[in-house]
Amino acid sequence: MAVRRQVLGDAHVDRASAQMTEFDADFQTFITEGAWGSVWARPHFSKRERSIVTIALLAALGQDEEVAMHVRATRNTGATKDDIREALLHVAVYAGVPAANHAFKIVKKTFEEMDKAEAQ
Repeated sequence: MAVRRQVLGDAHVDRASAQMTEFDADFQTFITEGAWGSVWARPHFSKRERSIVTIALLAALGQDEEVAMHVRATRNTGATKDDIREALLHVAVYAGVPAANHAFKIVKKTFEEMDKAEAQ
């Protein structure tokens, strides 16, 4: 849970926890233990590197909401706009131009929302 909070931020994790029900409690535990406790906590990649890889994979899979969530998480991981642009160029080559094109739209919109929120 500590790594999940470091990457996604307390507000996001608190919202997700508040929305948890008996129906999805096991799934939330699985995510926390598997993704955050096992993979994200491994020492070989930095959080920045994991962030870049995660955004590329999610973009390739067309997971719009997850792409946006992980772009917002770059505030905490240190991945830059340049890092994300390079990752999406890899998506274009290895997963297809349409996937990358769509991801660029999602990322641009997310950055605009982040910039607007930061300015307020």
